[in-house]
Amino acid sequence: MLVDSPPEQRAGNAPAPPNRRTIRAVGLLVSVVLLALVAVASIAVGAKALSVGEVWHGLFEDSGTYADVVVADRLSRTVLGVLVGAALGLAGAVLQALTRNPLADPGLLGINAGASAAVVTAISFFGVTSLTGYVWFAFLGAAGVGAMVWFLGGSRGATPVRLALAGTAISAALYGYLQAVMILDDAALNRMRFWTVGSLSSATNSIIVQVLPFLLAGSVLALALARPLNAVAMGDDTAKALGADLNRTRALSMLAATVLSGAATAACGPIVFVGLMIPHVVRSFTGPDLRWILPYATVLSPVLLLGADVLGRIVARPAELQVGIVTALIGGPVFIFLVRRRRLAQL
Repeated sequence: MLVDSPPEQRAGNAPAPPNRRTIRAVGLLVSVVLLALVAVASIAVGAKALSVGEVWHGLFEDSGTYADVVVADRLSRTVLGVLVGAALGLAGAVLQALTRNPLADPGLLGINAGASAAVVTAISFFGVTSLTGYVWFAFLGAAGVGAMVWFLGGSRGATPVRLALAGTAISAALYGYLQAVMILDDAALNRMRFWTVGSLSSATNSIIVQVLPFLLAGSVLALALARPLNAVAMGDDTAKALGADLNRTRALSMLAATVLSGAATAACGPIVFVGLMIPHVVRSFTGPDLRWILPYATVLSPVLLLGADVLGRIVARPAELQVGIVTALIGGPVFIFLVRRRRLAQL
Protein backbone atom coordinates (compact mmCIF):
# COMPACT_ATOMS: atom_id res chain seq x y z
CA MET A 1 0.00 0.00 0.00
CA LEU A 2 1.34 3.36 -0.98
CA VAL A 3 1.54 5.98 1.74
CA ASP A 4 1.31 9.62 0.76
CA SER A 5 4.53 11.32 1.78
CA PRO A 6 4.62 14.70 3.53
CA PRO A 7 4.87 17.81 1.34
CA GLU A 8 8.48 18.47 2.32
CA GLN A 9 9.46 14.95 1.20
CA ARG A 10 7.60 15.32 -2.07
CA ALA A 11 9.56 18.50 -2.63
CA GLY A 12 12.87 16.76 -2.18
CA ASN A 13 13.15 17.44 1.56
CA ALA A 14 13.27 21.19 0.84
CA PRO A 15 12.52 23.23 3.98
CA ALA A 16 9.17 24.99 4.02
CA PRO A 17 9.50 28.72 3.31
CA PRO A 18 8.97 30.98 6.33
CA ASN A 19 5.45 32.32 6.49
CA ARG A 20 4.68 35.99 6.25
CA ARG A 21 3.89 36.29 9.95
CA THR A 22 7.37 35.06 10.87
CA ILE A 23 9.00 37.48 8.44
CA ARG A 24 7.02 40.38 9.89
CA ALA A 25 7.97 39.37 13.44
CA VAL A 26 11.66 39.18 12.54
CA GLY A 27 11.40 42.54 10.77
CA LEU A 28 9.86 44.09 13.88
CA LEU A 29 12.71 42.73 15.99
CA VAL A 30 15.24 44.19 13.54
CA SER A 31 13.41 47.52 13.77
CA VAL A 32 13.75 47.47 17.57
CA VAL A 33 17.50 46.88 17.23
CA LEU A 34 17.72 49.76 14.74
CA LEU A 35 15.89 52.02 17.19
CA ALA A 36 18.36 51.06 19.94
CA LEU A 37 21.31 51.95 17.69
CA VAL A 38 19.81 55.31 16.73
CA ALA A 39 19.10 56.03 20.40
CA VAL A 40 22.75 55.39 21.27
CA ALA A 41 23.79 57.70 18.41
CA SER A 42 21.43 60.36 19.77
CA ILE A 43 23.21 60.23 23.12
CA ALA A 44 26.72 60.11 21.67
CA VAL A 45 26.49 62.67 18.85
CA GLY A 46 26.23 66.40 19.34
CA ALA A 47 28.30 69.56 19.55
CA LYS A 48 30.67 67.47 21.67
CA ALA A 49 31.25 63.98 20.32
CA LEU A 50 31.43 61.29 23.01
CA SER A 51 33.03 57.88 22.88
CA VAL A 52 31.09 54.71 23.61
CA GLY A 53 32.96 54.47 26.92
CA GLU A 54 31.93 57.98 27.93
CA VAL A 55 28.33 57.25 27.01
CA TRP A 56 28.39 54.07 29.10
CA HIS A 57 30.04 55.89 32.01
CA GLY A 58 27.51 58.72 31.85
CA LEU A 59 24.59 56.31 31.82
CA PHE A 60 25.64 53.95 34.59
CA GLU A 61 28.31 55.72 36.68
CA ASP A 62 27.47 59.16 37.99
CA SER A 63 30.72 60.97 38.74
CA GLY A 64 29.62 64.50 37.84
CA THR A 65 32.05 65.02 34.96
CA TYR A 66 31.19 67.20 31.99
CA ALA A 67 30.62 64.14 29.82
CA ASP A 68 28.20 62.72 32.38
CA VAL A 69 26.21 65.96 32.38
CA VAL A 70 26.05 65.91 28.58
CA VAL A 71 24.85 62.30 28.60
CA ALA A 72 22.14 63.14 31.16
CA ASP A 73 20.86 66.02 29.03
CA ARG A 74 20.95 63.99 25.84
CA LEU A 75 19.27 61.05 27.54
CA SER A 76 16.22 63.18 28.34
CA ARG A 77 16.22 64.41 24.77
CA THR A 78 16.45 60.86 23.43
CA VAL A 79 13.72 59.49 25.68
CA LEU A 80 11.39 62.32 24.66
CA GLY A 81 12.27 61.72 21.00
CA VAL A 82 11.33 58.04 21.30
CA LEU A 83 8.03 58.86 22.99
CA VAL A 84 7.07 61.68 20.62
CA GLY A 85 8.15 59.78 17.51
CA ALA A 86 6.08 56.75 18.51
CA ALA A 87 3.08 58.96 19.26
CA LEU A 88 3.24 60.78 15.91
CA GLY A 89 3.65 57.54 13.97
CA LEU A 90 0.73 55.88 15.74
CA ALA A 91 -1.48 58.96 15.34
CA GLY A 92 -0.69 59.15 11.63
CA ALA A 93 -1.44 55.46 11.06
CA VAL A 94 -4.73 55.69 12.95
CA LEU A 95 -5.83 58.80 11.06
CA GLN A 96 -4.94 57.27 7.69
CA ALA A 97 -7.08 54.26 8.52
CA LEU A 98 -9.89 56.38 9.98
CA THR A 99 -10.12 58.77 7.00
CA ARG A 100 -9.17 56.09 4.46
CA ASN A 101 -6.67 58.64 3.17
CA PRO A 102 -3.05 57.40 2.90
CA LEU A 103 -1.82 61.02 2.84
CA ALA A 104 -3.43 61.96 6.16
CA ASP A 105 -1.43 63.05 9.21
CA PRO A 106 -2.23 64.70 12.57
CA GLY A 107 -2.24 68.13 10.93
CA LEU A 108 -5.17 67.11 8.72
CA LEU A 109 -7.66 67.30 11.60
CA GLY A 110 -6.34 70.62 12.94
CA ILE A 111 -4.73 69.15 16.05
CA ASN A 112 -1.38 70.87 15.49
CA ALA A 113 -3.16 74.14 14.77
CA GLY A 114 -5.15 73.84 17.99
CA ALA A 115 -2.02 73.28 20.07
CA SER A 116 -0.19 76.19 18.42
CA ALA A 117 -3.12 78.58 18.84
CA ALA A 118 -3.42 77.66 22.51
CA VAL A 119 0.28 78.28 23.12
CA VAL A 120 0.29 81.69 21.44
CA THR A 121 -2.78 82.60 23.50
CA ALA A 122 -0.99 81.54 26.68
CA ILE A 123 2.04 83.65 25.78
CA SER A 124 0.22 86.75 24.59
CA PHE A 125 -2.72 86.93 27.00
CA PHE A 126 -1.65 84.99 30.10
CA GLY A 127 2.07 85.78 30.20
CA VAL A 128 3.23 82.16 30.19
CA THR A 129 6.96 82.02 29.48
CA SER A 130 8.14 78.53 30.42
CA LEU A 131 7.96 75.39 28.31
CA THR A 132 6.37 73.48 31.18
CA GLY A 133 3.59 76.07 31.10
CA TYR A 134 3.12 75.64 27.34
CA VAL A 135 2.56 71.90 27.69
CA TRP A 136 -0.85 72.09 29.32
CA PHE A 137 -2.14 74.88 27.10
CA ALA A 138 -0.98 73.03 24.00
CA PHE A 139 -2.59 69.79 25.09
CA LEU A 140 -5.89 71.48 25.96
CA GLY A 141 -5.86 73.28 22.61
CA ALA A 142 -5.29 70.04 20.72
CA ALA A 143 -8.01 68.26 22.69
CA GLY A 144 -10.47 71.11 22.18
CA VAL A 145 -9.93 71.12 18.43
CA GLY A 146 -10.21 67.34 18.27
CA ALA A 147 -13.60 67.52 19.99
CA MET A 148 -14.70 70.37 17.73
CA VAL A 149 -13.73 68.46 14.59
CA TRP A 150 -15.64 65.43 15.84
CA PHE A 151 -18.86 67.40 16.42
CA LEU A 152 -18.59 69.51 13.26
CA GLY A 153 -17.86 66.35 11.29
CA GLY A 154 -21.20 64.92 12.33
CA SER A 155 -20.45 63.34 15.72
CA ARG A 156 -22.03 59.88 15.64
CA GLY A 157 -22.75 60.32 11.94
CA ALA A 158 -19.20 61.42 11.12
CA THR A 159 -17.65 60.25 7.89
CA PRO A 160 -14.00 60.42 6.76
CA VAL A 161 -14.76 63.24 4.30
CA ARG A 162 -16.62 65.31 6.90
CA LEU A 163 -13.85 64.91 9.44
CA ALA A 164 -11.18 65.96 6.93
CA LEU A 165 -13.19 69.00 5.78
CA ALA A 166 -13.91 70.09 9.35
CA GLY A 167 -10.24 69.73 10.29
CA THR A 168 -9.08 71.71 7.25
CA ALA A 169 -11.51 74.54 7.92
CA ILE A 170 -10.62 74.81 11.61
CA SER A 171 -6.88 74.68 10.80
CA ALA A 172 -7.19 77.59 8.36
CA ALA A 173 -9.06 79.70 10.90
CA LEU A 174 -6.67 78.93 13.75
CA TYR A 175 -3.54 79.59 11.72
CA GLY A 176 -5.01 82.93 10.67
CA TYR A 177 -5.58 83.76 14.35
CA LEU A 178 -2.08 82.61 15.25
CA GLN A 179 -0.45 84.79 12.60
CA ALA A 180 -2.52 87.83 13.61
CA VAL A 181 -1.55 87.55 17.28
CA MET A 182 2.12 87.03 16.48
CA ILE A 183 2.21 90.06 14.18
CA LEU A 184 0.52 92.30 16.74
CA ASP A 185 2.53 91.04 19.73
CA ASP A 186 6.32 91.13 19.33
CA ALA A 187 6.88 89.27 22.61
CA ALA A 188 4.64 86.44 21.47
CA LEU A 189 6.45 86.36 18.13
CA ASN A 190 9.87 86.05 19.76
CA ARG A 191 8.79 83.32 22.16
CA MET A 192 6.76 81.38 19.60
CA ARG A 193 9.45 81.45 16.94
CA PHE A 194 11.41 78.68 18.59
CA TRP A 195 8.46 76.55 19.71
CA THR A 196 6.64 76.52 16.37
CA VAL A 197 9.68 75.04 14.59
CA GLY A 198 9.47 71.78 16.53
CA SER A 199 12.43 70.85 18.70
CA LEU A 200 13.71 68.24 21.14
CA SER A 201 16.46 70.46 22.53
CA SER A 202 14.39 71.71 25.48
CA ALA A 203 13.58 68.22 26.72
CA THR A 204 13.60 67.83 30.49
CA ASN A 205 12.56 65.11 32.89
CA SER A 206 9.71 67.36 34.04
CA ILE A 207 8.22 67.55 30.55
CA ILE A 208 8.58 63.79 30.06
CA VAL A 209 6.75 63.12 33.32
CA GLN A 210 3.93 65.51 32.36
CA VAL A 211 3.21 64.02 28.95
CA LEU A 212 4.07 60.36 29.64
CA PRO A 213 0.64 59.32 31.02
CA PHE A 214 -1.13 60.76 27.97
CA LEU A 215 1.30 59.17 25.52
CA LEU A 216 0.99 55.76 27.19
CA ALA A 217 -2.81 55.90 27.37
CA GLY A 218 -3.09 57.04 23.75
CA SER A 219 -0.67 54.33 22.57
CA VAL A 220 -2.55 51.54 24.36
CA LEU A 221 -5.86 52.76 22.94
CA ALA A 222 -4.48 53.07 19.40
CA LEU A 223 -2.95 49.59 19.44
CA ALA A 224 -6.19 48.13 20.79
CA LEU A 225 -8.08 49.61 17.82
CA ALA A 226 -6.09 47.71 15.19
CA ARG A 227 -8.71 45.03 14.55
CA PRO A 228 -11.80 47.32 14.35
CA LEU A 229 -9.86 49.81 12.21
CA ASN A 230 -9.06 46.98 9.80
CA ALA A 231 -12.81 46.59 9.32
CA VAL A 232 -13.42 50.34 8.98
CA ALA A 233 -10.70 50.63 6.34
CA MET A 234 -12.69 48.25 4.11
CA GLY A 235 -15.60 50.68 3.86
CA ASP A 236 -18.71 51.33 5.90
CA ASP A 237 -20.87 48.60 4.38
CA THR A 238 -18.21 45.92 4.78
CA ALA A 239 -17.42 47.04 8.32
CA LYS A 240 -21.09 46.83 9.30
CA ALA A 241 -21.34 43.39 7.73
CA LEU A 242 -18.37 42.29 9.84
CA GLY A 243 -20.10 43.54 12.97
CA ALA A 244 -17.91 46.60 13.58
CA ASP A 245 -19.37 49.52 15.55
CA LEU A 246 -18.45 52.40 13.21
CA ASN A 247 -19.39 55.24 15.54
CA ARG A 248 -17.56 53.75 18.51
CA THR A 249 -14.46 52.97 16.45
CA ARG A 250 -14.34 56.46 14.93
CA ALA A 251 -14.86 58.17 18.27
CA LEU A 252 -12.13 56.15 19.97
CA SER A 253 -9.79 56.63 16.99
CA MET A 254 -10.30 60.40 17.15
CA LEU A 255 -9.64 60.29 20.89
CA ALA A 256 -6.45 58.24 20.47
CA ALA A 257 -5.09 60.45 17.66
CA THR A 258 -5.92 63.62 19.57
CA VAL A 259 -4.29 62.46 22.80
CA LEU A 260 -1.17 61.21 21.00
CA SER A 261 -0.56 64.15 18.67
CA GLY A 262 -1.72 66.69 21.24
CA ALA A 263 0.71 65.47 23.89
CA ALA A 264 3.54 65.18 21.33
CA THR A 265 2.92 68.71 20.03
CA ALA A 266 2.68 70.04 23.56
CA ALA A 267 6.10 68.60 24.43
CA CYS A 268 8.05 69.53 21.29
CA GLY A 269 5.99 71.87 19.15
CA PRO A 270 4.46 70.86 15.81
CA ILE A 271 6.67 68.34 13.99
CA VAL A 272 5.43 67.55 10.51
CA PHE A 273 5.63 64.58 8.13
CA VAL A 274 6.62 61.89 10.67
CA GLY A 275 3.02 60.72 10.97
CA LEU A 276 2.67 60.81 7.18
CA MET A 277 5.85 59.12 6.01
CA ILE A 278 6.35 56.19 8.36
CA PRO A 279 2.89 54.57 8.04
CA HIS A 280 3.31 54.83 4.26
CA VAL A 281 6.71 53.15 4.36
CA VAL A 282 5.50 50.47 6.76
CA ARG A 283 2.42 49.70 4.66
CA SER A 284 4.63 48.96 1.66
CA PHE A 285 6.06 45.81 3.30
CA THR A 286 3.43 44.82 5.89
CA GLY A 287 0.38 45.21 3.71
CA PRO A 288 -2.81 46.87 4.94
CA ASP A 289 -3.12 44.93 8.21
CA LEU A 290 -3.10 47.48 11.05
CA ARG A 291 -2.18 44.78 13.54
CA TRP A 292 1.30 45.05 12.00
CA ILE A 293 1.27 48.64 10.74
CA LEU A 294 0.70 50.10 14.22
CA PRO A 295 3.54 48.24 16.01
CA TYR A 296 5.95 48.95 13.15
CA ALA A 297 4.97 52.63 13.14
CA THR A 298 5.52 52.75 16.91
CA VAL A 299 9.10 51.55 16.48
CA LEU A 300 10.20 53.13 13.19
CA SER A 301 8.78 56.63 13.72
CA PRO A 302 11.24 57.32 16.58
CA VAL A 303 14.01 56.06 14.28
CA LEU A 304 13.12 58.81 11.79
CA LEU A 305 12.69 61.49 14.45
CA LEU A 306 15.91 60.71 16.34
CA GLY A 307 17.80 60.25 13.07
CA ALA A 308 16.64 63.68 11.91
CA ASP A 309 17.62 65.17 15.27
CA VAL A 310 21.12 63.67 15.05
CA LEU A 311 21.47 64.91 11.47
CA GLY A 312 20.47 68.41 12.57
CA ARG A 313 23.24 68.41 15.18
CA ILE A 314 25.88 67.30 12.68
CA VAL A 315 25.22 69.56 9.69
CA ALA A 316 25.29 72.84 11.63
CA ARG A 317 28.00 72.29 14.26
CA PRO A 318 28.57 73.92 16.71
CA ALA A 319 24.96 75.11 16.34
CA GLU A 320 22.12 72.81 15.29
CA LEU A 321 19.09 72.63 13.03
CA GLN A 322 15.89 71.91 14.94
CA VAL A 323 14.36 68.53 14.24
CA GLY A 324 11.16 70.08 12.87
CA ILE A 325 13.19 71.76 10.11
CA VAL A 326 15.01 68.55 9.21
CA THR A 327 11.83 66.46 9.03
CA ALA A 328 10.22 69.15 6.86
CA LEU A 329 13.21 69.16 4.50
CA ILE A 330 13.04 65.37 4.26
CA GLY A 331 9.26 65.13 4.23
CA GLY A 332 8.55 67.73 1.53
CA PRO A 333 10.13 65.79 -1.35
CA VAL A 334 8.77 62.50 0.03
CA PHE A 335 5.26 63.94 0.15
CA ILE A 336 5.52 65.14 -3.47
CA PHE A 337 6.75 61.70 -4.51
CA LEU A 338 3.85 59.98 -2.72
CA VAL A 339 1.29 62.30 -4.29
CA ARG A 340 2.73 61.78 -7.77
CA ARG A 341 2.89 58.01 -7.33
CA ARG A 342 -0.70 57.93 -6.10
CA ARG A 343 -1.83 60.04 -9.08
CA LEU A 344 -0.01 57.83 -11.56
CA ALA A 345 -1.54 54.74 -9.97
CA GLN A 346 -5.02 56.18 -10.56
CA LEU A 347 -4.41 56.85 -14.26
